[in-house]
Amino acid sequence: MNPQETFEYKNRWKPGYLVKLHSDRVDLGKTWCRRNLQRHQWSMTKWTAAYEHTFHFEDKEVAQSFKISLN
Repeated sequence: MNPQETFEYKNRWKPGYLVKLHSDRVDLGKTWCRRNLQRHQWSMTKWTAAYEHTFHFEDKEVAQSFKISLN
């Protein structure tokens, strides 16, 4: 998928399944996503609250795995 196709694909499923993560752990979250998922399966929104970023996932099971892995 080229970048434009990825963008359009994500817009079809967003907001998807959300997992909030403390800003201190955002690098761990990105690393987990890059190792376990394709780029079109996840997204991240920075600073959705004080000290918090939100990860968006296409699939519920993936969001749950992410949450369990990082907590």
